[in-house]
Amino acid sequence: MTKKYIEIKDLKMIKGPSMWTYMPIIEALVDIHDLEDYPSNLLPGFTDRLVAWLPSLIEHHCNYEERGGFVRRLHEGTWPAHILEHVTLELQNLAGMPGGYGRARETSQRGVYKVVVRAWHEEITKKALFHARDLLMAAIEDRPFDVPQAVSEIEELVDSLYLGPSTACIVNAARDRDIPTHRLTEGNLVQLGYGCKQRRIWTAETDQTSAIAEGISRDKDLTKSLLASCGVQVPEGRMVDSPSDAWAAAQDIGVPVVVKPYDGNHARGVFTNLTSQDEIEKAYVNALRQGSGVMVERYIDGDEHRLLVVGRKVVAASKGESAWVTGDGRRTVRQLIDEELNTDPRRGDAELQPLSPVYFDHLLDITLAKQQLELDAVPAAGQEVLVQRSGNMAFEVTHLIHPEVAHQATLAARVVGLDIAGIDLVTTDISKPLEETGGAIVEVNAGPGLIMHLKPAIGTPQPVGQAIVEHLFPNGDQGRIPIVGV
Repeated sequence: MTKKYIEIKDLKMIKGPSMWTYMPIIEALVDIHDLEDYPSNLLPGFTDRLVAWLPSLIEHHCNYEERGGFVRRLHEGTWPAHILEHVTLELQNLAGMPGGYGRARETSQRGVYKVVVRAWHEEITKKALFHARDLLMAAIEDRPFDVPQAVSEIEELVDSLYLGPSTACIVNAARDRDIPTHRLTEGNLVQLGYGCKQRRIWTAETDQTSAIAEGISRDKDLTKSLLASCGVQVPEGRMVDSPSDAWAAAQDIGVPVVVKPYDGNHARGVFTNLTSQDEIEKAYVNALRQGSGVMVERYIDGDEHRLLVVGRKVVAASKGESAWVTGDGRRTVRQLIDEELNTDPRRGDAELQPLSPVYFDHLLDITLAKQQLELDAVPAAGQEVLVQRSGNMAFEVTHLIHPEVAHQATLAARVVGLDIAGIDLVTTDISKPLEETGGAIVEVNAGPGLIMHLKPAIGTPQPVGQAIVEHLFPNGDQGRIPIVGV
């Protein structure tokens, strides 16, 4: 061989329908030079090295339409451009991207091929393509190649560029329905469908989510007033403007109370079950840091629940779980939290984790003080210590919702004006009406997170992405318009 090299001469990103497929692809013009005379069966040891580095290639069917079909092609003899297609797809798959469409076709010029690969994200697929080229050359020349390092580099791009889980589950559901998808920004703004049939989403918000409705949902006092006027069960409370006013409101309402930002979201800065003047006044100061004002409300006894409303239906519900540690007479509360709870792989700051960490903050100090404890205290052996009252929607309870509870939740979303909403309510039993349990709706959230419904700690994941896509494209609509290429 005089020129033993794979050259990627040109790359083209095609985001819409093309002669290849309806899906977004990268089309690479690839020159394999003298390797045109050396299919895989004429390269000593090549197939064994490649399969040893990428054993999951056994799952590629290729044109044999069976497991191991592509490896069979390698043994029989196939050309580097075709192999490049499969290796690019597999590197993406190993980095956490879905599999997809691929093709390799000869051009009129000897040794030059068009290699086409499904592109979920342009930069990620380009990275995978060049790593695949380098891996192939190493296998051909019998040189070492660090596959884990290559996969790690692609994973870093996936983590920084790929869609978040809430957006991704909607996009994947759209693709399952053969609805075209097109990412409009490096963030989570995505177009579903074409032309006049297109819809747009941003995480769990849609182009039907108005700025007015989102603004109302952030104003807790206004939200509560609107809900109460329509007969929705909400806790008694009012706005306060100082620590002393917060204590005065608590005395008027009756302790225990909840102190929270009036324009916050996603339970940030919310302090519950407060009874003393000191903890209420301190909670006011901390809640004010999370918003531009503070509310004091009657504390509702029961478990926290999050209901996901899509359109006029409750499509998923999760029940909160408190976090506890059990003393052993040796370790401090801080050590127990670090070693028994925060090491749980399900806990983390990333939105892919279903459980949140236990933070060492003022809320934890208040929770421990109620139990006559502090972080450096050593609980007695067998003593159970509450360290986190909320923040873990761990149990999937969609099947338990009482119809009247579902009605109250959907009514709350409609009153605020949200087509997709996360309804936070507190009740002792979600299978009974709120009037019977004394429960109430405490928050209505725009752009709700979906991870708790996709990856519950306990229970069956719910098809929330499919529900949102059906809401946007009812009755089997695929969001397509006639397109003619000239």
